[in-house]
Amino acid sequence: MAVSATPSSLSTFSSLSLYTTPPRFSLFTQTQFPSLSPTLSQSLSTKLKPIKAQEQEEEQPPTITDQDTIFFANDDPDGVSTFDPPEIPEGYEPPPSFDDGPQETEDEIAAAYEELYGPAYSGVSLLGNDIYVMDSKVKKTGALGKIKKEKVRDGFDERVIQVRRVTKVVKGGKQLHFRAVVVVGDKKGQVGVGVGKAKEVVAAVQKSATNARRNIVTVPMTKYSTFPHRADGDYGAAKVMLRPASPGTGVIAGGAVRIVLEMAGVENALGKQLGSNNALNNARATVVAVQQMRQFSEVARDRGIPMEELWK
Repeated sequence: MAVSATPSSLSTFSSLSLYTTPPRFSLFTQTQFPSLSPTLSQSLSTKLKPIKAQEQEEEQPPTITDQDTIFFANDDPDGVSTFDPPEIPEGYEPPPSFDDGPQETEDEIAAAYEELYGPAYSGVSLLGNDIYVMDSKVKKTGALGKIKKEKVRDGFDERVIQVRRVTKVVKGGKQLHFRAVVVVGDKKGQVGVGVGKAKEVVAAVQKSATNARRNIVTVPMTKYSTFPHRADGDYGAAKVMLRPASPGTGVIAGGAVRIVLEMAGVENALGKQLGSNNALNNARATVVAVQQMRQFSEVARDRGIPMEELWK
C-alpha cells in the first residue's frame, strides 16, 4: 500500500532538518546554525566556547608566577658556584674525638649501670647496695621440699595482727582460705597496714606484707617520740582516739592500735578504741588518725608566721 505525504507532514520534516556534515579535516567555524531553531543553536554555541578557550590556553606558553623561580631567574644554571666557609677564629681547638679518650674498665661500666638501674642479677654490688632489697623471689627449698621465698630485707619489720579462716560457698561446696592482717614498720616513723588471703597461712602473710608495703604512711612525732597533738580517726564502724603523752608514759593502748603505734616507733602515747572491735578496721582507723596530724613547723610555714607565735 502506498503512503502519500501530506503538505503538513512535509513542513514538519523540513523544520527538523539538521545542519549538513562539514567537509573532512575542517573545524567548526560557524557559531550559529541557521537551519536549527534559535534555542538549539544558542545552546550548541555555548558548549563550544569553553572547548575553544581551552585549546587557546594550551597553545600559550606558561607564565612564571613562582617567587622562588623569579628570585633565581637571573642565575646561570650552567655556571659554577663556590662555597666560602667562614674563617676559623683564633685560638680555636677542635674537640677531642670520642675514641681518643681513656677506655673505661668493666667495673666502671658496671658501676654506672648499677647507678642507673640498680644492682644486677649477678649478686655483686659495686656501690655497696643491698642486693636483696627488692629481690624477694630467691628460690629456696624448705624442710618439706617446697620452694619458699626469702624474707625481704628492706628495713621494715612485720607483725601479724590477725589470721582468720574464711570460707567461700561455691557450686561444688566450700573453698577454705586464710586471711591475714599484717603491720609493717621501721620504727622510725614509717608504718603500713595490709591484708591478704590465700589457701595457706604462710602465703597469706606474705601477700598481706606486700600489700602493707604498698600503703606506707609517715607518722609525725616530736623529739619525745609522741604525737604533736591529739587526733581522732574512723574507718567503717571503728573509731580510734589518739592523744600525746609525757615521756615515760609508754604506749597505753590495746589491740591493733598498740601494734600500729609500736611499729611506727611511738614510745609515749594514749590510744582508745571507741567503736567496733574489728582488728583490720581499727588498724586502718589508726592510720587515718595519724594522717590527720601535722607538725608545728608545717603549720607555721603554711600560715607564714614564726613557730613561736603559734601559742600566743
